Order: sequence, then C-alpha cells, then structure tokens
Amino acid sequence: MIAAYAARLSAEDPMSGLEVGERPEPAARENWTTVDVRAASVNHHDVWSLQGVGLAAKSLPMTLGTDAAGVAPDGTEVVIHSVIGADGHGVGPRETRSLLSEHYQGTFAERVSVPSANLLPKPAQLSFEEAACLPTAWLTAYRMLFVAANLRPGNSVLIQGAGGGLSSAAIALGAAAGIEIYATSRSAQKRERALTLGATAAFEPGARLPMRVDAVIESVGKATWAHSTSSVKAGGTIAVAGLTTGDPEPANLTRVFFQELRIQGVTMGTREDLAALMTFMARTGLRPTIDSVMPLEQARNAIQRVASGDHFGKVVITVN
Repeated sequence: MIAAYAARLSAEDPMSGLEVGERPEPAARENWTTVDVRAASVNHHDVWSLQGVGLAAKSLPMTLGTDAAGVAPDGTEVVIHSVIGADGHGVGPRETRSLLSEHYQGTFAERVSVPSANLLPKPAQLSFEEAACLPTAWLTAYRMLFVAANLRPGNSVLIQGAGGGLSSAAIALGAAAGIEIYATSRSAQKRERALTLGATAAFEPGARLPMRVDAVIESVGKATWAHSTSSVKAGGTIAVAGLTTGDPEPANLTRVFFQELRIQGVTMGTREDLAALMTFMARTGLRPTIDSVMPLEQARNAIQRVASGDHFGKVVITVN
C-alpha cells in the first residue's frame, strides 16, 4: 500500500526524512480493526515527528498521521480516535499513552490498523474530509475550551496565534457556544479571517485587550506566554496544548501564584469528548475550516504547508 512515512529524522531539515511510497499492509491483531482511509489531516505533530520529537529512530520507518476518517471492514463509516493506550483497550492495561505515528503506524496511508474501541461512527452530516479534521486539533480545542477552562456562554477567552488548525477550531467552537473571543496573529489577513470565524476582535500579538479574560488558549509558547499571563483575570485558566515557539522563559510564576492562575495542560481528549464534539457539529451545522485538500501522493506538499505556517485551518490529505 502507499503511505507517507518518516524514513529518517532531522531537527534541521525535517522534510528530508519524508518518503512517499510502498509500505507493508497492516498485520491482523486481536481486538484491532484495519480501516480503509478516505481522508486524513496534517498536524504540527507530523512536523515534530520528522524532527525526532516524540519519535525515536528505532521506530523508523514510521507512517505519519494521527487523524483519519474512513471505512471499517463491515462498511461502517468511522472516525479514528488516535490516542492509544489511554485506558488499555486493545493494547493491554499497562500500555503507556501515545498517539498514532509514535509507537504504532499512522494514518497517512491507504489503510491503518487501530484498536477497535478507538473507532467512532462518523456522523452522516460530515464529509470524510471534515471528519478527518477533528481528532487532534478540533478535539484538543474542544477540551481546552469546555473541559480544561470550563467556559460557558457569556465567558471570555483569548486565543493566541490565530490561523493554525487548533486556534481556528477554538475560535469557531467558542463563537458557536456564545463565548466572547479575542484572537491574536502577526498577520493582518489572519486577523481578518479570525473575525469571519466569529472572533469579537483580533489584535497583533502582545496588544492590550479591552479587558482581562476568563481563560487563554495557549499553543504558541515563548512568543506569547507573557501576554497570556498578563491577559487572564485573577483565578482564570491558561489552557496549554503546545509550544510552537519554544518553552517560555521566564514563566512569570509571581503572577501565577499572586493572581491564583490555573495552568492546565491538554493533550487531545477522550473518546467521549470526540463523540460530544461530533454531535455538537452535526447539530449546529458548524464545519471545520479547511485550508487545502491534497492527495496522498502530494503528502510532502501538505506537510510542508503546515510547517510553513502559511495555512489557515486544516490541511487535508485524501486517499482514493
């Protein structure tokens, strides 16, 4: 079968290790199901994997991709929850938590094998391309907003770095739930796009907000951390799911303890969160913002677009 995989790792030139070509078919395993992939979406996780972050050289070659929607052997249209080992289903009770493409082959392939318990029915209202956007960026955004930060209609939130899959998902989800949203981006075009998704206002990074917010959605790290800690109100929450610009230094711990801020890390979400997210989208008519769609044979271009930071929304890979 055709797959896009990491053949080598390079922190300096991650794309040099990407290959698109023939890989072995998934082996049959008890309590696992092989899914025919119809669509998968690209995440920064795929770029980090090529850099050797979270992916060891001994695991190569490794098919990339964490997200996918496809068809199960019985013809059921499914969405894959890509957190493996969270509760032992299909891998044993002592399995440490990982994502597809870390210990087990990923979704940028014609077929992928996952624990059967990780399959959820795809809502008929969502296309394969739309559904494939959900399991990482949209699921993480959903959990950051509604579980980690416990936001409700009428609350306020700052979303740092508008433009990527996670931040655009958080803007759209928050707006649909009646949350007042402030977004930041270095790009005037991306700030304008944030407004079209439902943001109340969009600012340049570091700009003073009209008020301190109930929570911050933080995935940028070093470049925005000081702004995040100064923008959240006393007792508020900073939900953290990434650090694309590196670890913040200093951490502004004086403000954290003096203002009794809550720092909550988030990695993806549960199957129950993913089911709730899909129900939310099916009932409200909300759909993922898709930047571009490319065939599996053009996986290099798809991953490179995410690595460049020029995208707005999700980049999707389709499989014929």
